[in-house]
Amino acid sequence: MSSESSPTHLSFINLDSINVIDYSISKSKYVPIDLSVTNTDLKHVNPDCYESWNVYIANYLKINNAEVAFGGYLEKRNLYKRSPYFNDTANGNQRNIHLGVDLWAKAGTSVLAAFDGEIHSFNNNSNHGDYGPTIILKHNIYGVIMHTLYGHLSIDSLHNIKVGDKVKQGEVIAQIGTPDVNGEYVPHLHFQIVKDLQGKIGDYPGVSNDKDLVFFKDNCPNPNILLNLDVNKTVKKNVLEKELNH
Repeated sequence: MSSESSPTHLSFINLDSINVIDYSISKSKYVPIDLSVTNTDLKHVNPDCYESWNVYIANYLKINNAEVAFGGYLEKRNLYKRSPYFNDTANGNQRNIHLGVDLWAKAGTSVLAAFDGEIHSFNNNSNHGDYGPTIILKHNIYGVIMHTLYGHLSIDSLHNIKVGDKVKQGEVIAQIGTPDVNGEYVPHLHFQIVKDLQGKIGDYPGVSNDKDLVFFKDNCPNPNILLNLDVNKTVKKNVLEKELNH
């Protein structure tokens, strides 16, 4: 998408038809989740402990009778403190503001192309806490070029694909990966819109620091413009002090 363009070009698209994970999961089974620093419920979650996050998210899905928890756009999180890749405080580059939407679902869940397009690039971004296997698609939407990024995939998702391969909206392009390959996270899809990839191949920042946020907020608009998920859905609190206090 050119720098002077805006996501309003997407207003002509039927948003009800856009899914980026398994179509068979009804959106009634999606629930918003707050993983921000302001969520006091997270005081029971150890940011350095995968199992603590796993218990928290699994319990959150259970008590809300949901299969997918979603959210995180421009959310400031403590989740990234565990990795020096994000937490470079010595150089004043603490990145903790999330630029995409996360869809927390089971490993192996199918990942779908948001629009017709082609594979721009892909890579296994294997830094601790990074995306792991990642695919970026290029789209031409009513004459406007934009990109969608899919992170935390299975390693098999990168097999038998090549740059330039054509994809159709709703086509399965990947699967959600397991923690041993996805950057050591609870299984989920990181989905992000990127106007200008700035020359990057198979990777693009998914987390910003405060000083660069104005640029990234413009270059990476809210993916829920496309997904049209109910961010105001009523949710139940998630408190499991004993289980989460690792």
